[in-house]
Amino acid sequence: MQKTTQKRTGRTTLLNHYPAWKYVVLITTIIIMLFSALPSWFGESPAIMISHKGNTPSAVAIKSILDNKDVDVTRIDQQGNKTTVVLGNASQQNAAKQILAKRMPEDDTVTLAMVPAAPAWLLEMGFKPIKLGLDLRGGVQFLLDVDMQQVFHAHATQAADAVREHARELRVRGVRVQVNGEGDLKIVAPSSASEGELRQFLREQYPQWEVKGSGDNTLTMSLKEAEKQTLTNLTVQQNLQTMRSRIEELGITEAAVQRQGEHRIRIELPGVQDPAAAKNVIGATASLAFYEVVSDYKPGSMVIPEQNGRPVHVNRKPVLSGEHIVDARASMGEMGMPEVNISLDSTGGKKMSDFSAQHIGKPMATAYSEYSRNAEGKTEQETSIISVATIQSQLGNRFRITGVGTLPEAQDLALLLRAGSLTAPVTIVEERTIGPSLGAENIQNGFAALAMGMGLTLLFMAVWYRKLGWVANLALVVNMVMLLGLIALLPGAVLTLPGIAGLVLTVGMAVDTNVLIFERIKEKVREGRSLAQSIDLGFSSAFATILDSNITTLISAATLYAIGNGPIQGFALTLGLGLLTSMFTGIFASRAVINLVWGRDSRRGVRV
Repeated sequence: MQKTTQKRTGRTTLLNHYPAWKYVVLITTIIIMLFSALPSWFGESPAIMISHKGNTPSAVAIKSILDNKDVDVTRIDQQGNKTTVVLGNASQQNAAKQILAKRMPEDDTVTLAMVPAAPAWLLEMGFKPIKLGLDLRGGVQFLLDVDMQQVFHAHATQAADAVREHARELRVRGVRVQVNGEGDLKIVAPSSASEGELRQFLREQYPQWEVKGSGDNTLTMSLKEAEKQTLTNLTVQQNLQTMRSRIEELGITEAAVQRQGEHRIRIELPGVQDPAAAKNVIGATASLAFYEVVSDYKPGSMVIPEQNGRPVHVNRKPVLSGEHIVDARASMGEMGMPEVNISLDSTGGKKMSDFSAQHIGKPMATAYSEYSRNAEGKTEQETSIISVATIQSQLGNRFRITGVGTLPEAQDLALLLRAGSLTAPVTIVEERTIGPSLGAENIQNGFAALAMGMGLTLLFMAVWYRKLGWVANLALVVNMVMLLGLIALLPGAVLTLPGIAGLVLTVGMAVDTNVLIFERIKEKVREGRSLAQSIDLGFSSAFATILDSNITTLISAATLYAIGNGPIQGFALTLGLGLLTSMFTGIFASRAVINLVWGRDSRRGVRV
């Protein structure tokens, strides 16, 4: 065979020639993706993670505790103040966590985890296995609804109190303010002059409200739609952060907390098989508020019942609400009764200090609120006074409350307060549990379909395209390695069951790239060109078609990922990444191999 050359822009250049640096980049990329994909081959093992605040117990002592309970322990790793207990049976993970949580010091944090089973040398290079979604690993999924009507009503109540206060400052009597269930206000003034003063006040202080006059010295106030949207976004975002904090308190790692739609939150807890504890905490909306106890029927007061039903008159505006609580711990008090020790932030501490200094010897009530959804689907608030105590001295950032029930109830209350109070009530509207056996079956069936699809595709390409088909098969194998490695490398990428469907679809798209190129090469050979010229023209003429078709599909994948959630995003992710790796291997990797083997073949009329 002789060297084939071609004149281009006045220069004689070799056909089908890659410079050395392109081969270096290609080989380096494939090696990196191979190392990234390898940990996924070894999979993950169930484990318990323990973070120690004090002394770290020995691995022998921890193993002895679990051995006595017949828990299968594979190994125990200790590094610094962290201990990782790797288990041999995933079904014993929750039981092992409960055992260790009882035996470890109270300040230690015991969490569920999955650790890579790959060799240490591979993990030390920074590579980790692909994260599996809920449908592959098993676990619990909750869909929560955020009740924004309570938020709008709270803003309306605050505005109504401000209007009443302003009317008192103006010494205007007879102003009536009503708040309806939709969060709108109706203000009735005694005269047109007072109506004008109130309208001016509302225009200056509440520009986010729409104020209309309806005759007879009556004003109606309603939040503007833009303000409602802003409040919804802020409230849902705050609730997302609070939910993440609560899940951390539960000791669950790798949980997914995402917004779904306008005012719903989807929570996925992979590896959790007993949803009771998670449901009790995630679905609960609990907060404390501290009120000044006032005399009966004082203006601006309201009645909150005690747990025994006795009414307590308190100031409508709380002294302090739950968002200022930074820590809460349950313990047994000096009299042997459960109590919760509260720590406040600096702002809350100052408010409590100022109030308690001015009300020494007077009672202060602690109110506990929680929300639930009734049979009609509406959210109901239940608030009760859990303690009324006389302020003996000036309080600061730390104090304790009593009357919180049993010790387990006090611990649950402390957990909720420590994880943060929700800015709006949430209720669980959907719950789905997937067992670990079903997750393992999904993995087995999904990858069986992938293997069958790849096997049939490899067979077809080898038979139909003969020697060029073997190049396409090599490119297809490299493509799957690169795709799995890329998914493992991307932070936040999760492989789901629809994602495996995306992998199967990628097999067809990857081969489609080679099919277009090979058909172009065949056409050029039939036209009487040499094999080398046909290869060069085949790749160059097919490139535009391949690029156009893949870009349109990539746009569809990006759209699915942007507007979808959960499984849809998993499918869109593998589809989009598969398009990129298919173009890389189908165009560049295949070309590199073909250049080396047949790129200088100047024969005509050869069979391809």
